[in-house]
Amino acid sequence: MTKARHAHIHQSPSKGEKTMKNLTLFSSITLASILLAATPAMSQDPDNMVLVPRGEFIMGSQEHQDEHPHNVVVDAYYIDKYEVSNQDYKAFMKATGHPAPAYWDDPRLSKPEQPVVGVNWYDGSAFCEWKGKRLPTEAEWERAAKGPDGNGHYPWGHTLDETKANYGQNVGMTTAVDSYPSGVSGFGAYNMSGNVFEWVSDWYDPGYFNVSPALNPQGPAAGLNFANQGPVKVLKGGSWLAPSSSLHSSHRFWNQPENNSYGVGLGFRCAKSASPVGIQATQYDFMHALISMGDEKWAEALESIDRALKGDPENAEYMDTKSLIMKQINKGKN
Repeated sequence: MTKARHAHIHQSPSKGEKTMKNLTLFSSITLASILLAATPAMSQDPDNMVLVPRGEFIMGSQEHQDEHPHNVVVDAYYIDKYEVSNQDYKAFMKATGHPAPAYWDDPRLSKPEQPVVGVNWYDGSAFCEWKGKRLPTEAEWERAAKGPDGNGHYPWGHTLDETKANYGQNVGMTTAVDSYPSGVSGFGAYNMSGNVFEWVSDWYDPGYFNVSPALNPQGPAAGLNFANQGPVKVLKGGSWLAPSSSLHSSHRFWNQPENNSYGVGLGFRCAKSASPVGIQATQYDFMHALISMGDEKWAEALESIDRALKGDPENAEYMDTKSLIMKQINKGKN
């Protein structure tokens, strides 16, 4: 392996043992400091979306058994600043012929600036795809709600405040998607608590937080078959009807994806992955490979170095690193 360029590593090109010792020392540097130093520059923010940079946060809480706290790292992404509004959804129906959701003509809920409700998971997914986006993962949604500190119980902090969210039928209807500006999350997303429950991409399993991977969790392969009515998807955020106990950022609710029951409180927002620009992206993946090697997480190291090589396929250092990783993987098979 050729000498690494990172300032924290001084490797002997011919001494594998020294190389691994130095990698172990390198891996002891906190993940937070690595993320801060190496987060790549991102393209310009899309309209009405906020950037959530790559980072680590505490997913879950002590509130309920299915919210087991665990550390998660999520790659950079954009998430809608606002819940999808009736005005947005009307444009989608007009362009695609998609049918109207339940409660479309309910005068309490049908103003253009209010969030669309009465949508099932497939409706939300279809809208996001039409916009060139997707539903956020549960981890992405929760990180956007908890803010840069990564541990906010509510989007605005740690204390319940009825002036910062629409919940518990305090208002009696949904409010505009840009309402409650004092309750925005640290990343600038509105109404992450209250107004409407929001669909995310993940299936729901009550035990998933106990086994979730630490990097970019996508949810379980299948959902809980709740009450023998079929597998369920995750909903986040509470609603104008729901009690205060559903408002904290880690709260997990669920529903069958084809079902819009409780529809007066079901909405969504979209997300999209952020595209790193420049050589920094491949350098970041190389560093992540070295960290994983130091921790002897060879499969993760291989994924990271393959991403680095995709960005810079002729880099001899990356190729040498992959050879060392493959050697360790093959050694473990023997």
